[in-house]
Amino acid sequence: MAKNQKLKIIPLGGLNEIGKNMTVFEYGNDIFVLDCGMAFPDESMPGIDIVIPDITYLVKNRQKIRGIVITHGHEDHIGAIPYFLKELNVPIYGTRLSLGLVEVKLKEFRLLSKTKLNRVKPGDTVKLGSFRVEFIHTNHSIAGAVALAIHTPIGTVVHTGDFKVDSTPIEGEMIDLARFGELGRKGVLALMSDSTNVERSGYSMSERTVGATFDEVFRNCNSRIIVATFASNVHRVQQIIDAAHRYGRKVAISGRSMENVVEVAGTLGYLNIPDKVLISIDEIKKYRPNQLVIITTGSQGETMSALSRMAFSDHRKVEITRGDMIIVSASPIPGNEKQISTVINELFRKGADVVYKSLENVHVSGHACQEELKLILSLVKPKYFIPVHGEYRHLKLHAGLAEKTVGLSAKNVMIAENGKVIELSQNSCRIGGTVQSGAVLIDGLGVGDVGNIVLRDRKHLAEDGIIIVVVTLSKADGSILSGPDVISRGFVYVRESVDLMDDAKIVARNAILKCAEQKQTDWASIKGSLKSAMGDFVYKETKRKPMVLPVIMEV
Repeated sequence: MAKNQKLKIIPLGGLNEIGKNMTVFEYGNDIFVLDCGMAFPDESMPGIDIVIPDITYLVKNRQKIRGIVITHGHEDHIGAIPYFLKELNVPIYGTRLSLGLVEVKLKEFRLLSKTKLNRVKPGDTVKLGSFRVEFIHTNHSIAGAVALAIHTPIGTVVHTGDFKVDSTPIEGEMIDLARFGELGRKGVLALMSDSTNVERSGYSMSERTVGATFDEVFRNCNSRIIVATFASNVHRVQQIIDAAHRYGRKVAISGRSMENVVEVAGTLGYLNIPDKVLISIDEIKKYRPNQLVIITTGSQGETMSALSRMAFSDHRKVEITRGDMIIVSASPIPGNEKQISTVINELFRKGADVVYKSLENVHVSGHACQEELKLILSLVKPKYFIPVHGEYRHLKLHAGLAEKTVGLSAKNVMIAENGKVIELSQNSCRIGGTVQSGAVLIDGLGVGDVGNIVLRDRKHLAEDGIIIVVVTLSKADGSILSGPDVISRGFVYVRESVDLMDDAKIVARNAILKCAEQKQTDWASIKGSLKSAMGDFVYKETKRKPMVLPVIMEV
């Protein structure tokens, strides 16, 4: 293939945000997709379960797609795969644990038999059209994480994935810095690097430091211990199991995602669980509190998570009792701080002792801090630098770090946005257009059927309530046969506002009669008049703006 073509890199998620990571690499007639993640909804998305990237561009170019490559098994990198595969059935490449977690999702969506999963290991290279994708071992808060060296006809692009430099990892070896150095000596066209922890100076702490904290807490505790952590943090789960076994405790698992990960990781050999340590959550009543550890989901305060249900006495198996030791072994994802705080407050209120990051070293990040980011930049020595995986401030600070560390000029550093097409050649890096991108909202079984208008209505209902005006009109002459009746929900308590509701009925009746006088008999005009008159009246009386919903029946 001619080398005068440009390599296109198109982020569809993961820039200027945390989550829903997805990047498209395109050269000529070949495309491969890097990661396929989801994000959790924020407070502006009432009722939404998860958020996934808009893949309209990929659907339009389906014939070019050679596969999906997964860097690791976290939800923000694999969570959207089932929804993607419903539209585009393409092969998936990933390491053993990453594919094991993907399999669980595909079984749930009944897609496993239709999907080709290709297991790779660090050091392997796969050919995807004109791309050769090489997998490089890294450290992260989940086993099986890899970086990629993407070899193209115009040069090599290195993508770090999510990473840290851990010299004493729980499982496997430390990050393959030697390979990053070799690639740097041969020449790297562009580096795309994780920006999540760029605000933190120094180095990230080793995962083993959390194990030391667990050991100290378990040694001095004579009550039941409940540990909430990310389900996918297999290394953290291993250290909890090790500490429990060391001090003669049984371990029970709570939360569906935690149960799935423990089963998959145990089967694949990423978890070493001693005999008779693991028990069912149904068996916990057979043991004294000082013989038990419960590992649970809910470290982000999610409303329906196991820890949240425990805190609010809504869990069918576990009731928080005075003296329980609860360890929240995770730091908040941006935006989740308030809901985590709510759960922690409720746990304290129930008499539990709660240990969280502000009190102890019960969590370390899986993302590189400034010195580790500098190390990768110095080893790879890229011609162009594209910071990824973070909000705008993270990308901006990482860009500045690159300019200072390896002397890159500002014109060789690209801060991109989702949907922007980055065009790379051997001598240029620029934005070459825009493709459709954004968020697709998942609500129950609905995919993308909730848009801005529905969200606006939900927020309106939540903030101001609703007034429904019901009236029956004569089909012959448009006269009022019954009503109007006025029903409110989330607006005022009717028994205490009888006069207001009676006056509202008069206003509605007058609005309908006025339409009749003006010969306005079509429903659109009548509904418009009702909404306007009722809205003006209610605002004048209450300074509130509830949603007004007219219901007209003809007889």
